[in-house]
Order: sequence, then structure tokens, then C-alpha cells
Amino acid sequence: MQDNWVSDTYKNSYTELVASWKKIKQDSEKTGITDVFALAQILKISAWHKTLETFGPIPYKHVGEPALVIPFDSEKDAFNLIFTELTDVIAELTPKALQGATIVADYDAVYAGDARKWVKYANSLMLRLAMRISYADETIAKKYALQALNHEFGVMTSKSDEAQMSNGAGMSFRNNIEWLSNQYDECRMGSSMFSYLLGYKDPRLSQYFQASASVYAEEAFDGEKYQAVPPGNASQQNAIYTSFSKPNILATTPTYWLRASEVYFLRAEAALRWGADFGDAESLYTQGVAASFDENGINSSVETYLASGATPVAHNLKALYYTYSAPAPTTATTAFTGSTEEKLEKIIIQKWIALYPNGQEAWSEWRRTGYPKLNPVQTNRGQGVTKEGGIRRMVYPVSFYQSADNRANYEQALLFLGGVDKDKPTTQLWWDCRKKIY
Repeated sequence: MQDNWVSDTYKNSYTELVASWKKIKQDSEKTGITDVFALAQILKISAWHKTLETFGPIPYKHVGEPALVIPFDSEKDAFNLIFTELTDVIAELTPKALQGATIVADYDAVYAGDARKWVKYANSLMLRLAMRISYADETIAKKYALQALNHEFGVMTSKSDEAQMSNGAGMSFRNNIEWLSNQYDECRMGSSMFSYLLGYKDPRLSQYFQASASVYAEEAFDGEKYQAVPPGNASQQNAIYTSFSKPNILATTPTYWLRASEVYFLRAEAALRWGADFGDAESLYTQGVAASFDENGINSSVETYLASGATPVAHNLKALYYTYSAPAPTTATTAFTGSTEEKLEKIIIQKWIALYPNGQEAWSEWRRTGYPKLNPVQTNRGQGVTKEGGIRRMVYPVSFYQSADNRANYEQALLFLGGVDKDKPTTQLWWDCRKKIY
């Protein structure tokens, strides 16, 4: 929890967006042209929900108002505001979508102004966030999940619907994970992903990771060798990981915000939980796997993959300075069988695999559901966290309480978290309530 890292996280996903969003809002109010502001609202929510799910309470309702200190909103209030705003922007954009219209097409690097795709993305985002709060407020979650699914344009169903950044609006975007993996030698395959992909003989393995030249690498089902970094390794000599399996990500690889595969798994969970109004859980689960295969250019049989009976494998590592061993994290197969809880685990496992490399969303879903089960941390150097419970949130940046005015605001945020002593990485957020961890 180094403050410069924490501060950058808050700044990158929250603070830096405020000025542009506020300017578009003011222009919209002056001109009466509201469709561009509708897009700005979607982009704001896309970023701010990550901040909300990383830190907890954030200033939301009063942002943009002329005040030196903007008050925080509780997580519940912020989510309710998000659902209201998404409802409003979808209503704003739907007539444009029905007309087949475009909005600022020359400046839209995501969808080239396609109003229909923006509406589908907004509905899909609503579904994601509805399921996020499903254990905290089931009534509201079910309401907005149904609203998203029953809209005339519905949610993402194919690869062509996905929201991503690569080339568009005359710009080219470099994938930041490609840069990261070339700057930091420990940015390599993790051992939990190793256990699941190798165990399931998952054809996405070579799409996600490069083969390893490490003398300690293990041969996989595809004839290539792979090696992974265990969680919580205390070695400071990161150069030992250089030859381990790098992410198979190029500078030109798109950065994905939300994809159809994720949406199918969200729908599968909703159907498993709430019944036929949301569809058939098994069919949606299968479609989620098929969508992920398609998104990654894989032609392998989905039916064979789901019927394999394979389970994740143990991870045993010998490296230059240390060893690490972990049993298989679960005995779950890929087949959609078992109890309701076992089916939930399988939905989230496949969702977690399909999300790669969207670590933010994977972390949020792991906290929300407890799945997938992960390899244990080798050496715990966390601030009060346990190996089993992990990190539930980031602490607020130090700047939040350095002045008297900010301090009072900060302390109000902590009351929303449950008390003045709750600015800890062990504090569970409002929606992270399925199981009491700490």
C-alpha cells in the first residue's frame, strides 16, 4: 500500500476524468446538445465504478459543483446514482440508436459513434454492476439486471459488440500490459492461472501466454513449456522470472473494457440465481465459453472442452532461489453439473479465465463470490491481511486527510465504511458481503 501507487490509482481512474467530464457537462447545458454528454456519462461510470470498488465511498453526487471540498457518498448511494444515470443515458441514446445514427463519429475511438453499440455497452455495464451488488441489495440488483436484458437493444452478444481501445479516431493506443511485462520481469503468468489452464487443457493457454525458456518450466498438453510465478514470493531478485511465461500481449493488442463472454457469464449467474426470467443457466454458461473461444480466435470444440472431466492441477515450482508447492485449488470440472453452489463456482471460474487480462474485474468478482479458489500466498507481507482473506480494498491516499477540511470529509467517508478505524485493506466493502472474512 505504497502511497504513490495508491494515489496514482485514484488519480488515473477518478481525478483525471473530472475536468473533461465537467467541461462536456457545461457545454451540454449551454447548447442543449445532450447526446455527447450521455457518452461522457457512460465513460465516467466506466472509470468511477472501478474507483468505487477499489476504495469504497467516493465523492459522486456533488462532483462538478463550485465547492472546495466535495462530500463523499456511501457506496449504496453511489451505486443507486449510477443506475439512475445509466437509465437516463440509455433513454437518451435509444432514439438515436433506432435511427441508426452516429454521435461524434470522428472522435470516438471505441465505437466510431455507433449509437446502437453504445446502448448495448451501457446495458451490459448496467448488468455487470447489478450483479456486483446482488448480495448487498438483491431487489435493486434484480430490477436493473432485468431492465438491461429487456431493453430493445439488450446487451452484448457477439465479439463485434465488445468495448475496446486499439485503433480509432485517428489514434493508436499501446497496450499498457505489453509495456509493463517488458519493464518488470515478474509480470508473468501467475500460478493459479497455470493450475487452471494446464489442468483443463484449455486451448486459451497459448493465446494468453508465451512459452517459457526456463529450465524449470513444465511441459503442457500443447507440447510447449510454461512457468508461472507464485503469489506472495518474497524474493526481491525479479530478474529470476525473465524467462518465465510472459503475457502473450503485443503493443497493438486491444485493451478490453467489456466483452460478450463476460456478459454471458453474468446472465448465467442471474439465471442460476433467479430463474427462467433470465434464461437457461447452462445454455448461457456454454455460450460464455463459446464466446471466449471466439474472442480469442480458437476453433476447438466447446462441447469436448466442457465434457473433458479435467480438473485443475497442483503447482510445484523449483527456481533459482526458492521453491513453492500448492495443491490443486479445486476439484471443479468444466461440466455444468453439481449443486447450485458448484455451478456458481464453475461460472465464475470460466468468467475469470475469459476476463484475462482484466485484473480489476477479476479481483472484484473474487471478492464478491469467493471464486475462483486461488493458490495460497507463499509469504504474507500485507498490512494486517491474511493469506486466506487477501486484500479487500485499497486504503485512501494520504492527501485525503492532510488538511483540516479534507480530514473532516475523510472521516465522514470512514463512517460510511463502518468506523474511523476502517481505512484498512482488510475492510470489506458494502457489496463484498457474501462471507465475513475479517
